[in-house]
Amino acid sequence: MFSITENAAKQIHVAAKESNIETLVLRIAAKINQDGSIEYGMGFDEIKDGDTKIPYGDIDIVIDLASKDALDDASMDYVELEPGQFDFIFMNPIDPTYVPPKKDKKSK
Repeated sequence: MFSITENAAKQIHVAAKESNIETLVLRIAAKINQDGSIEYGMGFDEIKDGDTKIPYGDIDIVIDLASKDALDDASMDYVELEPGQFDFIFMNPIDPTYVPPKKDKKSK
């Protein structure tokens, strides 16, 4: 099942509040290209017939049927890519460009 991190949830909530669209859900979409790479998209929307709704605290995420398989084991995070540059990233084991995060040696 698709999941989001706490950092991603906080940023989604901030974006919804700043845009005054807290009544909408966040739609996550994915398209598998012919080469196996995956394109991701997201935006605030309304729930439609056939959507899978995933509640996460006070945030509802929806995924349409066409994106469900591509996002099944994926997760989304909000991270600092470079100093001062934050963005959402998708971690998806079926995406050929996915590189799992390295385990912290201290946590072993």
